[in-house]
Amino acid sequence: MKEPVTGARPPRWLRLSALVLAGCALVTFIVLGNWQLRRLDWKLNLMDAVETRAFQAPVTLPPEPITAEEHAYLRVALSGSYRHQHSQRVKALTELGGGSWLLTPLESERGYVWINRGFVPSGTDVSDWTQPQGVQQITGLLRMSEPGGTLLEDNQPELDRWVSRDIEALQAASGLYGPEQFFIDADHQGEAGSWPRGGMTRLRFRNNHLSYALTWYAMALGLAAALIMVARLQRRSG
Repeated sequence: MKEPVTGARPPRWLRLSALVLAGCALVTFIVLGNWQLRRLDWKLNLMDAVETRAFQAPVTLPPEPITAEEHAYLRVALSGSYRHQHSQRVKALTELGGGSWLLTPLESERGYVWINRGFVPSGTDVSDWTQPQGVQQITGLLRMSEPGGTLLEDNQPELDRWVSRDIEALQAASGLYGPEQFFIDADHQGEAGSWPRGGMTRLRFRNNHLSYALTWYAMALGLAAALIMVARLQRRSG
């Protein structure tokens, strides 16, 4: 009987396939590390924008074009009259629990500007919400429109189901038009315990992107070292 061969090398196609997969993994780790560095730059710019814009005295709405780079989180002031009959609820999850943001168009000198009046918890009735009448003075933070929906859900205007604050879609659903690039996260109006609860814009952000980038680069370095070691062993074994 023929003795089995021990220490036989894997077939060439298998070694090449493993090498290609390892190379793809190495490139992927580097790409992910680079992406995290870009996210780090974006997060630092966002944090800087919040620090320099959100806590200053309110200013009038800037002229168009309004962009995220120049105007996101800018504290603004404007006046106008709410059109409560066109309010829409947008799905929200906050430190107060699950519920909705209440988006209401404000008729102003800039057209209909959509105001996020604040959070309303699930289970509350419309009769429990304040509905200020007449001309109102609004202060709050300028936020950019959130078109389309979220990663997991889409807005369904035909069913009045909203998961993101898509101003262009809200305008089309209501027939009330104005600036479509932004909305205003309003400060709280009314008594302390009243709904909707304004002034809940998140202004503190976690920033772990540098540690994530270093993790991906460390994995790439470890894989590269392993590939070099395997290559040396292959040369020694002939």
